Amino acid sequence: MPNNIPYKTYLDESEMPLKWYNLRADMKNKPAPLLNPGTGEPMKAEELEGVFCKDLVEQELDNDTQFFEIPDEIKEFYKMYRPSPLVRAYFLEKKLGTPAKIYYKFEGNNTSGSHKLNSSIAQAYYAKKQGLKGVTTETGAGQWGTALSMACSYFDLDCKVYMVKVSYEQKPFRREVMRTYGASVTPSPSMNTEIGKKINAEHPGTTGSLGCAISEAVEDAVTHEGYRYVLGSVLNQVLLHQSIIGLETKAALDKIGEKADIIIGCAGGGSNLGGLIAPFMGEKLRGENDYQIIAVEPQSCPSFTRGRYAYDFCDTGAICPLAKMYTLGSDFIPAPNHAGGLRYHGMSSILSQLYDDGLMEARTAAQTEVFEAAEEFARVEGILPAPESSHAIKVAIDEALKCKETGEEKTIVFGLTGTGYFDLVAYEKFHDGKMEDYIPTDEELEESLAKLPKVEEK
Repeated sequence: MPNNIPYKTYLDESEMPLKWYNLRADMKNKPAPLLNPGTGEPMKAEELEGVFCKDLVEQELDNDTQFFEIPDEIKEFYKMYRPSPLVRAYFLEKKLGTPAKIYYKFEGNNTSGSHKLNSSIAQAYYAKKQGLKGVTTETGAGQWGTALSMACSYFDLDCKVYMVKVSYEQKPFRREVMRTYGASVTPSPSMNTEIGKKINAEHPGTTGSLGCAISEAVEDAVTHEGYRYVLGSVLNQVLLHQSIIGLETKAALDKIGEKADIIIGCAGGGSNLGGLIAPFMGEKLRGENDYQIIAVEPQSCPSFTRGRYAYDFCDTGAICPLAKMYTLGSDFIPAPNHAGGLRYHGMSSILSQLYDDGLMEARTAAQTEVFEAAEEFARVEGILPAPESSHAIKVAIDEALKCKETGEEKTIVFGLTGTGYFDLVAYEKFHDGKMEDYIPTDEELEESLAKLPKVEEK
């Protein structure tokens, strides 16, 4: 945080933030604007309001306001599970024999089992405030869908979830939690929407992707009066809401007199990573502190490390606005790996800009080595981590072992985004030796990237 802003202005008595921090306000190079695919011009608020809630559109487009007050109704809901714990992994440190200090911010201590609740309750609040009947969305692993179904139940809103087909089949218990909270859950691509029918026709037998599910959810919202579409990652508004993760982490570290050297987060669309790093990156941008920030993505869906920084559709059906981001192409359907929340073809425009500016780095991890790290962590720290979170665990272990080799006493912080108790099918396949690593070929990626829309940047 800026040195001239005392903590009491943004933390309550329980040390939970009272405001969200907008990282874009401190970025010299702002993220590129969303473009209307028809005109190639930046999207206006009134155009976006046909898809998103009005207040959320204001947050989405605001590059200058540093802090947004968290409404009282949202703060009251947050108090059920926030502030979330920042835990030192003493037992993991001991097992690794490293001089490094390892901390993890645990976001799985709520019924949704993940950090997604931080934004779902905000988006449901603004939908209710606008007087809407309900919202539509997509979900990959099911964490976002679960969180949104909880939030909609709290505000008495209808909730329609399009769940990526492979996850719908692999994670039936996550699906049932959503239904318990009153949501309707449809495997995507479905035959319920025109875009779903088109994708099924073009890709027979497809296991789906987040890009497919987004297209279906958007179509459902815009064709039903009183509904809007909400998204659990990628968008600027989502990273704003998730900044509560990083603000709490920074406050906790400052309280114990600790400074992070390395900050690590898994990266699919960017919600967890963007939220965790927000205040630290803010300090880095303002020249107050420096940090090594690492994004970890699956080898099967390597947006940062093998993608292209370009304008692309946010969805497979090409009905959403164009966003400039690191992308594998909206037509790319990744292998059905078990980290369903990381199977998105692109990355947040904010994080893409920061990565392009050299302010953070990215690494990939194979599925089997991620589960090896997850098991090692579970055996000593007592939490079964989600496959998504385990990407961060893998690199945290790598960095701690580097410290063991060099004798450096670095402080490593990573985001433990959620629990893996609904991911036991994946753990079963890992233990039975049936899990495989899939890395897309250059030819496969080129085939998808060749279909990127032609955009003349102004």
